[in-house]
This record gives sequence, structure tokens and C-alpha cells, in this order.
Amino acid sequence: MARSLTRRRLLGAGAALGVAAVAGPPIASAHARTASDWPASFPLPAGFRPEGIAIGPGPYAWFGSLGGGSLYRASLATGRGVTVPTGTAAPSIGLKSDARGRIFIAGGPSRQLRVVDGRTGRILATYEVGRPATFVNDVVLTPGAAWFTDSTQPCLYGLPLGPRGELPHSRDVVTLPLKGEWAEAPNEAFTTNGIERTPDGRGLLVINVYADGGTLFRVDPRTGDARRVDCGGKKLPDGDGALLLGRTLHVVQQIQNAVDVLHLDATGLRGRAVARVTDPRFRIPTTVAAHGDRLYLPNARFDVEPTPTTDYDAVAVPRPR
Repeated sequence: MARSLTRRRLLGAGAALGVAAVAGPPIASAHARTASDWPASFPLPAGFRPEGIAIGPGPYAWFGSLGGGSLYRASLATGRGVTVPTGTAAPSIGLKSDARGRIFIAGGPSRQLRVVDGRTGRILATYEVGRPATFVNDVVLTPGAAWFTDSTQPCLYGLPLGPRGELPHSRDVVTLPLKGEWAEAPNEAFTTNGIERTPDGRGLLVINVYADGGTLFRVDPRTGDARRVDCGGKKLPDGDGALLLGRTLHVVQQIQNAVDVLHLDATGLRGRAVARVTDPRFRIPTTVAAHGDRLYLPNARFDVEPTPTTDYDAVAVPRPR
């Protein structure tokens, strides 16, 4: 019965997903510098292999690594940071932070959904999902759940959260098959990448890099029904991380060194391209997060062979208006 009730609560949350809270008390004392003085780029550890980014609580960015489970926490005000070990060698791909300072992590080929205490690095929970070929890629937080994408399987994974944000038992993890208009690449090839919510909070937006040359889908979290979003012909063949601000969706097109900006209707079923952000400092960025009037992106540098001394950085660009 507990499993049934938890699943019902998670799927019912699709009626009002809302905006995931990321604001909260800062981890350290406030910096005296104004935001306009904050660095527009800052280094990440050599050899770190960044992929995901989350911002908050406070003016702090968290970065995950393709090379292992450690996180990197950087002050946006100074650009200085520290590595936070988590006690696992499994990769940390997409990630999001909540108001409690917890980091929800997509574990890539480890097939893990992990939740980590950002202050200490202590793993609060680990859930194993999927099949041997599974690649857990990205995550979005809603008031009732954390939803994760699987790049090689036609499904999403959901962690139902209790009324005070309690984490679920492993038996209550939901596997939501994608159906309707969803198209999966054959032979478990890479298909699914970033995920966000719809502006009205009733659905999920999922990037499919295979269907029709790269397509955005709206997914009903209660049923898994997926519908193509009419983006006026805009294709997302290299779509990676996604960020929704109001009705504006930012999609990182990694290999293109660009962020495509789409304006969506409330349902998320229709949209139009309104801007493209490029910058000479982009070196294959993968994901994006926002603070104030800036977007922050880690440069993954997928065009070079990673070594222990490869340099990596994060860059900030103005939010398009």
C-alpha cells in the first residue's frame, strides 16, 4: 500500500509541478562586492571534466564531473571554490540543488540517482535504476518530485518527495515509460538529454536529440504521454542542458557553442526561437544555470582528450532580454 500511495502522490504532482526552490540562506557570509563586479569566468580544477551545474542556496555554483563523484562548489562573487568529495567514484552528470542544500545527481552509466548533502558531501540516498545500458543524464526538481532522464532508454525516473521534502524508499522510485509521439533511437543509442518543467507547471519538457533531427517533447508526468513541441522548425540536434525562466527556455547546444532561447506558451506545447547566445569563451558548454541577470555555463571541452592537467572553466554571459 505504501508503494501505491507514493506513486499516486508523485504522479498527481504533475497537476502542479511549480518551480523548484533554489533560494535559501547562503552557505557563507555575504560578499561585499556587488554582482556587477563578480567575475565573468573562473577556473575549475584541472582534469575535473565538468558537465552539470546547479546554483544555490545563495550565490554559489555546484559542478558535477564526468570523471568521478566529487563536486566542486564555487562562489559566484569571487570565483574561488573547493572540491567536495562524496565518497564515490561514480560520475556526477546533471545536478540540481534545493533550498535545504541537497544536491540531486544523475549518475550517468552508474545507473544511480544520488542525493548528497552539499555542505559535507555525505551521500544521503542512492537509488539504482534502469538496465545495463542505462545512462542517467539530467534532473529537474519540482515541489513533489525529482525527475531524471535516461539517455538510452525510453523512460523517466521519478523520486517522490514527502510533504517536507523527505526522500523516498528505494521501492518507491517510479519508472515512467515514454509513449505517445516519443521516438527512441534503435539499439539503445543516445536519445534523451536535458529536462525542465512546462511554464504552467503541469508537464515536463524533455530534449530528444534523435527524433526529427532534435526535438523538444512535452511529457505528461502522470501517464508518460509525450507530444512534440511546435518550435516553429527549430531543431535541437545538440541539445543538452535546459533552463526555464518564466516562459523562456534556454537550451544549450553544446557542439554548436550556443544557447538557443525559446519563448513558450503556458502549456509548453508551442514555442518560437527568440534569440541565440554565443560567446568566444564557449568551449563546448553543456549545461546552464542562472543567478541575477547572468547565465552560467561550464565548458566541458569534449573536443579534446581529457587528461589530469586539462584546464576547465565556467563562464557567465548576460541573460538575453
